[in-house]
Amino acid sequence: MESSNNAFSQNNQAKDLSSAMRYIAEPYRIRVIEPIGQTTRSQREEALAKVGFNPFLLHSKDVFIDLLTDSGTGAVTQSMQAAMLMGDEAYSGSRSYFGLKEAVEDIFGYQTTIPTHQGRGAEQLYVPSLIKKREREKGLSRDKMTVISNFFFDTTQGHSQWHGCKIVNVPVPAAFDTKVKADFKGNFDLDLLEKTIEDIGPKHIPYIVSTITCNSAGGQPVSVTNLKEVYRIAKQYDIPVVMDCARFAENAYFVKQREPGFSHMSIEEITHLSFQYADVLAMSAKKDAMVPIGGLLAFKDDSLDDVYQECRTLCVLLEGFPTYGGLEGGAMERLAVGLYEAMREEWLESRIGQIQYLVDGLEAIGVQCQQAGGHAVFIDAGAILPHIPKDQFPGHVLACELYRVAGIRSAEIGSLLIGRDPSSGVQLPAPAELLRLAIPRATYTQAHLDYVIAAFQLVMNGCQNLKGLTFTYEPPVLRHFNAQFVEVA
Repeated sequence: MESSNNAFSQNNQAKDLSSAMRYIAEPYRIRVIEPIGQTTRSQREEALAKVGFNPFLLHSKDVFIDLLTDSGTGAVTQSMQAAMLMGDEAYSGSRSYFGLKEAVEDIFGYQTTIPTHQGRGAEQLYVPSLIKKREREKGLSRDKMTVISNFFFDTTQGHSQWHGCKIVNVPVPAAFDTKVKADFKGNFDLDLLEKTIEDIGPKHIPYIVSTITCNSAGGQPVSVTNLKEVYRIAKQYDIPVVMDCARFAENAYFVKQREPGFSHMSIEEITHLSFQYADVLAMSAKKDAMVPIGGLLAFKDDSLDDVYQECRTLCVLLEGFPTYGGLEGGAMERLAVGLYEAMREEWLESRIGQIQYLVDGLEAIGVQCQQAGGHAVFIDAGAILPHIPKDQFPGHVLACELYRVAGIRSAEIGSLLIGRDPSSGVQLPAPAELLRLAIPRATYTQAHLDYVIAAFQLVMNGCQNLKGLTFTYEPPVLRHFNAQFVEVA
């Protein structure tokens, strides 16, 4: 009995310790590891200067913890890796394509599928095709067209602007207020959406994009009720809706946790329901579907058959034959499995728990963050560096300092990403100056997250001395990827 009591006591102590440390027990085991190396501060300062103060341009060997993106940078499952060996590499009519098509129809309820090399591959097909459809039907020139979203991310915005459209975002008012907590900060402002459509004129709007989760707002989810209302409004005005759904499973998880009436539903059921409220699906599968490369463009039914056919034609020109679309057969097999693996609820719980853990740890040392979203921690760089003006990019300055201090790579989500008005060249105002720490899936441990928190403690100690940045080279589109900078004197 004494031995049993001791065991019971030790077990309780272990539970208490686990609770106190908020230890995250990952629902997987690590079977293969990749060595990473650390550098000195002087080496990092030299590397950063060589690439013009742009962490995007750093060599990966010079990065210790890489939080630049969660796109294609995470681990894959053993089932996904095994599926690669089953690839049918036929140029046309690949068996692997039809397996992927069946998975898309089963999960999302969409009839036709075009695989692409990644999300922007889907964008380069549907964006010009939907614009051309509006030109044909309404007799309009594209320079009079405007597209709307809860908030466009960079490549979707870039493709739309490249093809002549103006951009309007209609997020809820609290979306970018890092002091406000709300269940669905990724939602559309429905009243503003309808007013914007009326003001612009529906014939001038070739598509509306529902982004789930809303990356630019901090990985914030969108409720199914909001998606349904957006779709109702769009149908009322005869405007197609595109679901930009790189993080569809994370969005479904938040819906299950937060939206009344959904707690009893599975992630699969919520996903299937959500996609009823769009006409087109455009996905970077490098996020929730966990593949290193891959994307999808799919159409719910034949109501946009002319657009689907146009996209197939463009696919041959820009991606590859429509039954492989830039992917080898093995990659399509892996993607078909990854779409299902993405919806495993215990993995979603663990992943989103990692984000919450990092937000809590940073806020405990005085780092103001957007509330925890699905895939990344978004830090309020504007609040940390109030002395640096927007046009000197406080989020990007903070990214450079984090790399200098600790070898951690991250990305700005603010005025640098938003860019300039294409017609006037004037810098567009960002609703918030954020720094994004994107967490690759099943890649980093709690010890890595603790290292990030410790690094920010050092960054915060010297942040008042940081200087702004100005361009030495500014690309005309998607400038944040390749721009170079110098510190303001």
